[in-house]
Amino acid sequence: MKYFYLIANPSKNGAERMAGRVADYLRAHGAGCEGSTQKKRREGAAYGYTDQDCIPPKTQCVITLGGDGTLIQAARDLIGRQLPLIGINMGRLGYLTQMGREEALEPVLDALLSDNFQLERRMMLKGRVAGGNNDQRKAGIALNDIILTRKDVMQVLKFRVYVNGELLNEYMADGMIVATPTGSTAYNLSAGGPIVTPEAKLIILTPICSHSFNSRSIVLSHKDKVSIRVMENMGQKQMAVFDGDQMIDLGDRETLEICEASRYTTLIKLKNIPFLVNLRSKLASI
Repeated sequence: MKYFYLIANPSKNGAERMAGRVADYLRAHGAGCEGSTQKKRREGAAYGYTDQDCIPPKTQCVITLGGDGTLIQAARDLIGRQLPLIGINMGRLGYLTQMGREEALEPVLDALLSDNFQLERRMMLKGRVAGGNNDQRKAGIALNDIILTRKDVMQVLKFRVYVNGELLNEYMADGMIVATPTGSTAYNLSAGGPIVTPEAKLIILTPICSHSFNSRSIVLSHKDKVSIRVMENMGQKQMAVFDGDQMIDLGDRETLEICEASRYTTLIKLKNIPFLVNLRSKLASI
């Protein structure tokens, strides 16, 4: 690879300084390197933090400097470009990033420059809100998960889950997590859901604090289509949250429809470390 684009999260201590080091090294070795600092979406913009139209057409690789959240935000913003991404972790814990702030930078950049890496495709989910009193369709995309949750008061939600149009179950719970294998180590893990190898193509359903015995996670095929229909919740507000960032309100009797996205995220893998070994290392540091 010879053309790189850097995305730095300014809220992470040292991220912009690290971006300068990366750019200097790549340019010194004959590569092109441009970049930007993440900025929260302005009203009406079609992206969250990074405008894909500002990335040069010849870019071959995007390097994020922050944490898993920074990489996920970039994956969602740049979904139309389908560029491979690699993350440098400037935080404490990173399942998706390939390098921590304490590790040597040069071997990572040398591997990129010499094409000494593997590419991993990670499935994504797309979701939309349908029904209700208007025809407006609100939609989003997620690499980790799409979550149905309450918006304001601390009251239980009542909703039904359908798979391919067939009723799966009716729940009284604090919400429902619909996760990809990549997202299995995120909120899904905290809620007691299963950990899935990230290369798999599956959809994981995990209730959040179910108020019944129906609290088990369910693993579905990536081809399945999930619909979550909100029941009467006595005026309580609820919402769909995409990767912990984008939020879409749901009214009573509206349906959150979720399926596999047609696009995917491509991650660069440098270290030939088995998934279970990496998982054990990450969990031990929590």
